[in-house]
Amino acid sequence: MTTADIDPGRARDVIETGRASLGIEFGSTNIKACLIGPDYTPLASGSHAWENEFVDGRWTYSLEAVWAGLQACYADLITDVQRLYDVTPTSFRAIGISAMMHGYLAFDAAGDLLVPFRTWRNTSTGPAAAELTEALGFNIPQRWSIAHLYQAVLDEEPHIGRIAALNTLAGYVHQKLTGKTVLGVGDASGMFPIDPAIGGYDHRMLAIVDPLIDARVPGLTLEKLLPDVLPAGAAAGDLTAEGAALLDPTGALKAGVPFCPPEGDAGTGMVATNSVARRTGNVSVGTSAFAMVVLEHPLEQVHEEIDVVTTPAGDAVAMVHCNNGASELSAWAGLFGRFAKAIGSGVDQDGVFAALLNEALAGRADGGGLLSFNNLAGEPVAGLPDGRPMVVRAPDSSFTLANFMRTQVYAVFSTLSLGMRILDAEKVQVDRLLAHGGLFRTAGPAQRILAAALGAPVAVGETAGEGGPWGMALLAAYLGEADSKSLAQFLDQEVFATTSTSVMEPARADVDGFSVYLDRYRRSLELQRVAPQAVLPVNG
Repeated sequence: MTTADIDPGRARDVIETGRASLGIEFGSTNIKACLIGPDYTPLASGSHAWENEFVDGRWTYSLEAVWAGLQACYADLITDVQRLYDVTPTSFRAIGISAMMHGYLAFDAAGDLLVPFRTWRNTSTGPAAAELTEALGFNIPQRWSIAHLYQAVLDEEPHIGRIAALNTLAGYVHQKLTGKTVLGVGDASGMFPIDPAIGGYDHRMLAIVDPLIDARVPGLTLEKLLPDVLPAGAAAGDLTAEGAALLDPTGALKAGVPFCPPEGDAGTGMVATNSVARRTGNVSVGTSAFAMVVLEHPLEQVHEEIDVVTTPAGDAVAMVHCNNGASELSAWAGLFGRFAKAIGSGVDQDGVFAALLNEALAGRADGGGLLSFNNLAGEPVAGLPDGRPMVVRAPDSSFTLANFMRTQVYAVFSTLSLGMRILDAEKVQVDRLLAHGGLFRTAGPAQRILAAALGAPVAVGETAGEGGPWGMALLAAYLGEADSKSLAQFLDQEVFATTSTSVMEPARADVDGFSVYLDRYRRSLELQRVAPQAVLPVNG
């Protein structure tokens, strides 16, 4: 259902009486808001574009950009509501905040940020991640908050002695709006390992890491630093007067709106694809790309390529997280879009993207001898500390637009495929795998190629383009429902009961062709290892 199908009078009443639920998600390139009614249908949306900055060798967003972006996104949502329904919201049933997981936001006792926000995209914590992984017998990826903290401890950074609290971006925004320092369990699982049996930080692992930190910074313990953990459906505070003014400087929004626990973008992706039950999984493609499978049993081995996080309900999830997703593909689409404009074509950017994706299907299954890398940043799944976007071809390669675009799409899924093959070797079972994100708005091409890359059926639902903000709005709508139904039951029985999906089986020719391409990709990874030394950055 689209907003065009909604009864404006009914929607106006829902909004006017404060019965709509609001989800806001800080993505890598956009901050988005989604307002849903009691039937979970999107009523209105808002967005604000923003970009990370590379400052002093680290990827970051300023806190000023966080608040300016949040206010702009909320204002855009209100404009959409006013345009569609001629009403201004003053309250909501519930609000939920989501954001990119992991990273490092460190505050002193006064609540001031000690160093600029270090995002998930940074790959500067290798020694810390390796030492923690060995000590815990549990994979600690470089982007996790505990890896950032321990690397700062190892490097004896001056701010460590003043640190009083750690948070994620979602948790920080939630804290400023509600006064509560809490995290949803899914987002918390990207800070420090969670014990699914208790739904909180793993006590055994805390007992291992605290002495490692205390040996270098006496008195600094994780229990004092980490936010409290809450499951989906739990009450997580109410909007304060100060928070209302931060979110809506016009003063129309009133204090007192309940909040659900803040979550990470991985959790909202699971919710948006109804993938929170065991043996379900989802694939999300944006600036990064990741696949998540809810586990029936623990993995037998520790794999550096695999994160173990949780659903918003606290169940263990195997996650293949690739730092590099569709950004390079989007850059090429932008270049071809500019060319189309230069020659007077009337095709808009969405049309350009759709044409290029469909052209990819006309390419040879093995990419015609071409090779593409989409790495704008380091890629731990492939063992790359740094990355450079790259297109390589031999003199006898078939250099056609179709082959070029096919390998660009292959590049998005190559490292994802490497990680998923590890889960296959672990005999992880998946009953359904749903894909979502803007790449899947164009029906067919990306879904077909992803099925080939994973060697498994891939489903795309009617809500494939809604993504994380809608997932966060659903978590807001679930607030207070946990006593009567599990999150999986809520999604199955209420949200997705009448939603249809399109399932695409992998074609044998595509699977065989991608296998040939992936072998070429693996054998050529050395090119990515030497490229950062051979290719200087623009500001170098």
